[in-house]
Amino acid sequence: MSAFTAAEARAILTRVLSYSQADACVANLFGNAGGNIRYARNTVSTAGATGDRTLVVQSNYGKRSGTATINEFDDASLERVVRRTEELARLAPEDPEFMEPLAPQQYVTTNAWVDATEAITPEFRTEVAAVSIAAAKARECVAAGFFTNGAQWQAMMNSKGLFAYHRGTQMNFTVTMRTADSTGSGYALRDYNDVARFDAAEASRIAAEKAAASREARAIEPGKYTVILEPEAAAGLIQFLTFNLNARTADEGRSFLAKAGGGTRVGEKLMDERVTIYSDPAHPDLPTSPWAADGRAYRRRNWIENGVPRQLFYSRYWADKQGVEAVPAPNNLIMAGGEASLEDLVRDTPRGILLTRTWYIRPVDPQTLLLTGLTRDGTFYIENGTIKHAVKNLRFNESPVIMLNNLDALGTVARVNGEFGLSSLIPAMRIRDFTFTSLSDAV
Repeated sequence: MSAFTAAEARAILTRVLSYSQADACVANLFGNAGGNIRYARNTVSTAGATGDRTLVVQSNYGKRSGTATINEFDDASLERVVRRTEELARLAPEDPEFMEPLAPQQYVTTNAWVDATEAITPEFRTEVAAVSIAAAKARECVAAGFFTNGAQWQAMMNSKGLFAYHRGTQMNFTVTMRTADSTGSGYALRDYNDVARFDAAEASRIAAEKAAASREARAIEPGKYTVILEPEAAAGLIQFLTFNLNARTADEGRSFLAKAGGGTRVGEKLMDERVTIYSDPAHPDLPTSPWAADGRAYRRRNWIENGVPRQLFYSRYWADKQGVEAVPAPNNLIMAGGEASLEDLVRDTPRGILLTRTWYIRPVDPQTLLLTGLTRDGTFYIENGTIKHAVKNLRFNESPVIMLNNLDALGTVARVNGEFGLSSLIPAMRIRDFTFTSLSDAV
């Protein structure tokens, strides 16, 4: 299914708005096309292709809103969906936090579309699975993996004159390798806009090597350890931190950034001075849409700079109430790294634990941002700068705020997606006094 061009999308949305009789109207047009292949126990289990185009219309009368969705684009259908949203709006209760549609915005240019990714064929996906399964068999492992690719396009227009258009491509690959005796497990994830950066054999080889190395894991006592977090292991913790840079929860005293007696801790040094986290829709290695779902423009923003929170994100309602800029939440995430390789970090560690993946991360205490989660798919004991043996998985209780205050060293960055689905550039890092609370029997 080919993408709507900007001109085609504008023409459809203009027709939609021409039917509006409400106080205001917002129309969003979405489209996607792509494919996938899934394999388990070294055998392909499913494969397919998807494609869709959807129109979402919202009308409002004052603070009453109605929304309806269709996937037909003839004039009669377009008029019918607009009328339906107006009917629903008249029946709806008032929303006390309703905000009028935005006026036209200025957007940065992002280069998220790659023709080669959009043109991926079923044969290409089949070869990815074949290469990955071959890598598993070469190490006497069993592979379970999922490869998806897609092209997405979206356009937005409202009755205030705003128009936005964006298109992008993305591919995602995950593979878990288990040893034949199910005592070892390894994992790899790759996430790109440009498929030319993807090497299925390399990713699968790493997962298989971790699986083989994690056999015969030994139990160690829970407690505080120096840990090295690979980017995939750090991603969920860093993403969770960023999701909590919410101005409203801080202002209302419900987050780690709330100050006793009122106010926030923005501007205070809370972490190691090497910690800088920002978002940038036009980053060449992590391009995204330049506009948020409500039409607000994304631009580069430093959320944490040299260990100091500098920026919170605001809903339009809360920003209006506070009299500040309505900054949208980030739609990508970049954490500045260092020059050390993962091998360098291991070599310089007298005693510690290497974590290759964390998962099932959940909040324990929002006001300290204490999180709990588990290690998996390869956890290893380090002694005198050498990986000595695999260790059984562990549950951790740790706050990313405290973790980043205990930062010992930063490695190079890698693109990861993480448990929470936000494409990110995250460095490997070495952390002092990371807290493990119990053992986990899972492999």
